[in-house]
Amino acid sequence: MSEAHRFDDLPTRTKDFLTNLRDDEIDTLNDGIRLVGAIRTVGTFMKWLIVGLIGILAGFVMVGESIVKIAAWIRG
Repeated sequence: MSEAHRFDDLPTRTKDFLTNLRDDEIDTLNDGIRLVGAIRTVGTFMKWLIVGLIGILAGFVMVGESIVKIAAWIRG
């Protein structure tokens, strides 16, 4: 598709918005896009960190219960 007709299929409201953007607004939008990407990356990291910590906690509880059961079994 040629450069002249690349945005013809966009809604009129979107074309007006893009046409009226100033350079500083374009920079702000680019910064916002990078910020959203960074937030998604940190969010994914935090999700797996929380899942890992819950797994470690559950593992400690299970090991503790097993030790108590083994100690009770040995005492008879």
